[in-house]
Amino acid sequence: MRTRSSESFIVLPLLPIFLIGLFPMLLLSLLGPAGLIILGILVASAGLTDILDANGTFSEQIIVHGYARGTERNGQRTALRSERRFAAIMIAAGIGLAVTGIGGLALS
Repeated sequence: MRTRSSESFIVLPLLPIFLIGLFPMLLLSLLGPAGLIILGILVASAGLTDILDANGTFSEQIIVHGYARGTERNGQRTALRSERRFAAIMIAAGIGLAVTGIGGLALS
């Protein structure tokens, strides 16, 4: 039979993570629907930043390394498309959160 050991040793390393994440969660819960709007704007802004960063990285590759071979170009385009796709999902999620928050404000 296996003895049950204490897992309390993991509490101390995880305490800073908990304390850092406590304030935003408390703030969002106190703000209610307005907190959802703020969170949606932040997520959508992060998505827009990702799109701009992906375009900048793609342009930098073209400018610095010049005209690449077909396989390299395809790899760069694929990376750009995948980053744009993920950023579009983040933007859609942010807009959804903001719309949900606006609906919550309208209902309250």
